[in-house]
Amino acid sequence: QVQLVESGGGLVQAGGSLRLSCVASGRTSSTDAMGWFRQAPGKEREFVARINWNTGSTYYADSVKGRFTASRANAKNTVYLQMNNLKPEDTAVYYCAGRKSLTLSYDYWGQGTQVTVSS
Repeated sequence: QVQLVESGGGLVQAGGSLRLSCVASGRTSSTDAMGWFRQAPGKEREFVARINWNTGSTYYADSVKGRFTASRANAKNTVYLQMNNLKPEDTAVYYCAGRKSLTLSYDYWGQGTQVTVSS
């Protein structure tokens, strides 16, 4: 099992920045990548970004490309999501998720952290 704990959410004005963190513990070696997802009220959860543990390669949803940056600190089993130029439509609960190497499915989820962007 892998346990994930997110932090760093909060209230920010449009145009501002926040950095989310996600600390992984447990069998982290069973994961090849970490994803960031978000869910706004009344909407389905959507993919935001992904970062590969070994290579550091990243992939982003079009809606955040150029504004959000995923990074990792392998020695700390931690991934980050730097969010710049935030918009009110970025308001959501943000989750980090561990992707299992064998199945490429996101089987491990954190509890989520609220991000609210005021206009």
